Amino acid sequence: MPTLFYRAQHALDTCRTLDFCAPLLIRLYLAPVMWMAGSRKLAHMDATIDWFDVGLGLPLPALMAWLATLTELVGAILLLTGLAVRWISIPLMITMLVALFTVHWPYGWQAIADPSSLFANERVQESAAKLARARALLQEHGNYDWLTSSGRLVILNNGIEFAATYFVMLLSLFFTGAGRWVSIDYWLTRRLGTQA
Repeated sequence: MPTLFYRAQHALDTCRTLDFCAPLLIRLYLAPVMWMAGSRKLAHMDATIDWFDVGLGLPLPALMAWLATLTELVGAILLLTGLAVRWISIPLMITMLVALFTVHWPYGWQAIADPSSLFANERVQESAAKLARARALLQEHGNYDWLTSSGRLVILNNGIEFAATYFVMLLSLFFTGAGRWVSIDYWLTRRLGTQA
């Protein structure tokens, strides 16, 4: 039995040569998320500023809107290329925390309302009846099969789930960095003779 354990442990240890995969995949996952968020804000900057002002009540709404937008756009590029990943993780984490507490916090954990979930709050529980009624109306008066051919009907709860997940992923990148081999950070630190 101990021999089997040591062989298994040795197999796990050899996987460390692939340790660059996790930060690379996190970066590749987050880059389009940040790009889409930033480009949506940029495309509708007047509405974004108004939302930061009236909707969220943030101080200096124009400055905050531009900072969030540029952080997400520049952050997407830096994450994709693996350049200054630990540095850009800081303002991106701040952006996620602001979104988490100012936009998503009142709605609880879930992004999509699922009444059967452990984290379902009263608002989510109430969504089940509304969704059932909407389905019944669409089945009776609408083209329900066409409407659901691209996916199930859901109620957006807008909870903290995604912002919290992105924050945790960015925190991981802050501590691990961009990863070996497939990042500009790695090659710069090798070239400069500093530790990655």
